Amino acid sequence: MSKTQRLAQKTAVITGGTTGIGFATAQAFLNEGARVIITGRNEERLAAAARELGEAAIPVLADVRRLEDLDTLAWRAQESFGHVDVLFANAGIGGVVPLELVTEAFYDEVFNTNVKGLFFTVQKLVGLLKSGSSVILNASTVSAKGAPASTIYFATKAAVRSLARTLAAELGPRGIRVNALSPGMVPTEFQGKMGVPPEAIQGMYSLVTAATALGRLGHSEEIAKAALFLASDESSFMSASELLVDGGYRDV
Repeated sequence: MSKTQRLAQKTAVITGGTTGIGFATAQAFLNEGARVIITGRNEERLAAAARELGEAAIPVLADVRRLEDLDTLAWRAQESFGHVDVLFANAGIGGVVPLELVTEAFYDEVFNTNVKGLFFTVQKLVGLLKSGSSVILNASTVSAKGAPASTIYFATKAAVRSLARTLAAELGPRGIRVNALSPGMVPTEFQGKMGVPPEAIQGMYSLVTAATALGRLGHSEEIAKAALFLASDESSFMSASELLVDGGYRDV
């Protein structure tokens, strides 16, 4: 007997789908029968990801900080699918900057990507979401943590966790579920984009590993499995929730 695909005949949009968690989630969704749009703001990375994912993945060049790009994304989703069953608002950036060195430009870049971009991604695509759809917001275990030099990034993830609650309340009457997915530390290209020296990143990995109950860091594929659960009908009675996938980092 063949296995039933959990996302058969479903459509999904994944922002920031060219690398790391977004790319692994696109692979997982495709393997479960979905048709998928991935976005990225680097044209070369986007093309490479689309080639690797295959013809069932549609690449859309989009920067979530630009509302006109999100308009284009919504138009492409409408033209390609007619509706969207799963929206994974995954695109995000980070940075480690001491309080005294935080500039307005850095503040704006991180908040505009992680909060403004995420919010308007949902707003621009909500008209394509039908009853039974799932919206997944990529938050983080750090939304309820504190650490030196992490003020701005951690604050954006706390905002994302809050948005999962408020958007769930607003969209629930339409039958649309909204949940936060909060990964722990997962080594991906993300950390390399933070402007932190490699030795500092390794030191951060060591500190988090030592503070994690399972004594290791996570893998993109493990987070993708959690995203797949939230996308599927297996989580049909979950909304406004936070699915914490951090190996026991936050709570031990």
